[in-house]
Amino acid sequence: MWFILLALKADPVASQRELAAHVGIQGATLTHHLTAMESDGLLTRRRDPNNRRVHLVELTDKGEAAFRRMRDAALDFDRKLRDGIPDDEADRLRETLDRLRDNAATILSTARSTHDSD
Repeated sequence: MWFILLALKADPVASQRELAAHVGIQGATLTHHLTAMESDGLLTRRRDPNNRRVHLVELTDKGEAAFRRMRDAALDFDRKLRDGIPDDEADRLRETLDRLRDNAATILSTARSTHDSD
């Protein structure tokens, strides 16, 4: 739910396809979440007047309030998590994690290329 709310804050009127890509989940899984969130009054879905096959998704006032509550909770948790860790140490950790992610992506890409050429 948090990632969907966050994506809608970045793109206030998004299509379901755009949301799925932004959140990184399959369309059917997203539809399940959107249905529940719509039932809870957090968002609305409507047909795009320019393309009736496309559903546009928007936050409601209740969805905006839920986003603010979750954002505040996330910021509070982050402050507590980082308590006592100097900024330079957190920056070094972030850089190290970024390198690990990039190395893993390179390994996966190489493995796929090797597998595809076999």
